Amino acid sequence: QVQLVESGGGLVQAGGSLRLSCAASGRTFSSYTMGWFRQAPGKEREFVAAITWSAGRTWYSDSVKGRFTISRVSAKNTVYLQMSSLKPEDTAVYYCAASSKYGVTGSRQYDYWGQGTQVTVSS
Repeated sequence: QVQLVESGGGLVQAGGSLRLSCAASGRTFSSYTMGWFRQAPGKEREFVAAITWSAGRTWYSDSVKGRFTISRVSAKNTVYLQMSSLKPEDTAVYYCAASSKYGVTGSRQYDYWGQGTQVTVSS
């Protein structure tokens, strides 16, 4: 049974930093793309960042490029999202997801999802 478990969310002031973690289990993810998405109240879920598990190639949305960094530690089966220079508009529930397709950024291309972790950025 595949499980993606996010952690690390919380309340932070604008300009601050948070690191989200996603612990993956239940299958081999070496050929997968791992992604982070977010959904704010009343808005659609949007792509944030993605990384290929094997080569570590990364993709970012324009809204977070230069502020967020996605990474993975294979030995721990964990994907991270380091978020810096946070803004109130980054407030959302952040989801970890896994896709068997290469380098995809559309949420419908992802096969597995975590339960989400809340990030709130105060002004």
